[in-house]
Amino acid sequence: MDRRVFLGAAGGAAALATPALAQANPEVRWRMPSSFPRNLDVLYGSCERLSRRVAELTDGKFRITPSPAGEIVPALQVLDLVQQGSVECGHTPALFYYGKEPALAFFTCVPFGMNRRQMAAWMRYGDGLALANELFGAFNCVFMIPAIPACRWAAGSGGR
Repeated sequence: MDRRVFLGAAGGAAALATPALAQANPEVRWRMPSSFPRNLDVLYGSCERLSRRVAELTDGKFRITPSPAGEIVPALQVLDLVQQGSVECGHTPALFYYGKEPALAFFTCVPFGMNRRQMAAWMRYGDGLALANELFGAFNCVFMIPAIPACRWAAGSGGR
């Protein structure tokens, strides 16, 4: 094939694809209840930082609105709200739901258990994340690893 014909065809395909790329992305709004009060700036602040960063990376097209414990739902009912699909995501420690599934405790902390580095290695390289998603799948949720080890993000399967 002649290279000029090939380049002309490639340029034509790129010109056809450009209008699809130029279309505006839809705006997405999620609510994120937290199990932590606003005055715990390290814990609650992490979900505020995540919300700001997501908005910044998407030019404001994807906004997550965090809510402190008690504003939308009591602190120990965040997973229930996400599971029902009433909100799109939640910010809560998995340990709070030990009564629903004892294995969830391993995704927050266990006394004399793994330290931060061990937990990160297990989650990323030891199939810990796959196990977490299997357990959270029973609650209609997806497990996400945050920057702070004490917190876990759960997103409803409807918000994927």
